[in-house]
Amino acid sequence: MDALTDLLDGPRARGAFMLRTMLDPPWAMRIQDEAPLCLVAIVRGHTWVVPAEGDAVRLAAGDVAIFRGPHHYTFADARETEPQVVIHPGNRCTTLYGEPLEEKMSLGVRTWGNSADGRDVMLVGTYQLRGEVTQRLLAALPPLLVIPSDSWDNALIPFLAQEIVKDDPGQEVVLDRLLDLLIISSLRAWFNRPGANAPGWFRAHGDPVVGPALQLLHDDLAHPWTVAALATKIGVSRAALSQRFGKLVGEPPMAYLTGLRLAQAADMLRETDSTLEAVARKVGYSNAFALSTAFKRVRGVSPQEFRERAAAAPP
Repeated sequence: MDALTDLLDGPRARGAFMLRTMLDPPWAMRIQDEAPLCLVAIVRGHTWVVPAEGDAVRLAAGDVAIFRGPHHYTFADARETEPQVVIHPGNRCTTLYGEPLEEKMSLGVRTWGNSADGRDVMLVGTYQLRGEVTQRLLAALPPLLVIPSDSWDNALIPFLAQEIVKDDPGQEVVLDRLLDLLIISSLRAWFNRPGANAPGWFRAHGDPVVGPALQLLHDDLAHPWTVAALATKIGVSRAALSQRFGKLVGEPPMAYLTGLRLAQAADMLRETDSTLEAVARKVGYSNAFALSTAFKRVRGVSPQEFRERAAAAPP
């Protein structure tokens, strides 16, 4: 498994909120749901995205936009159109005065808007991401990124547009996987674009020295890795690996490994009831005490305190 695969495996939809919107001008929606990650694909027409800060961006058919929460923004048919609708946390939809709109603007299965044949059609998929590993991905993204239709060739948008309105058995799982594919291919296209300021772990993936090192670390997190062992596996000197890894990734190999191990441990503590001993061995520590020492040194709390706080946190 390469670093990109491991990090992008985090945003895996499970009953993600998905919707097709069909709108005739004039229309505008203020989005303040504060979702960690949201993808919008334009199927027909166009829309303007007006962020709380920064310049407005026009999206046309085939374009994909990805939003990183908790920033607020407005969708509109034109920059000057005033919002008539507010999307709140939990995907609750109201007027500016708090009147509910979910039923009033429902147009059928996973379809919503003011016109059954709206000029502007968008597909919206929202993720609620809590994983620690996923935060490494989110930290690399700006509040808004756009992949123009002419910069990639993606057949997933029309396919998703067909599937989103179906109500067949197991359809939620089908849509989750399609959304996963679309967001992963979108992020890959964005990181690969000319002049992209991609994170070090992405750029390093194609390096003949650091790429294999990253793959080894992600493939076997529990292995007792050392820089010398990694260098031997790759066939380079320890000094060469350390220098090149630090330059491309931005931190030494063992620091990167520690961060990855503790992120995986945090996800297991939050999402499973595994014992601390089991978590420790899964992520490469010899025992629970060794994991606890590293965890508290880096994160400032013990694994048990972290688990208790995660359990008490709202979903």
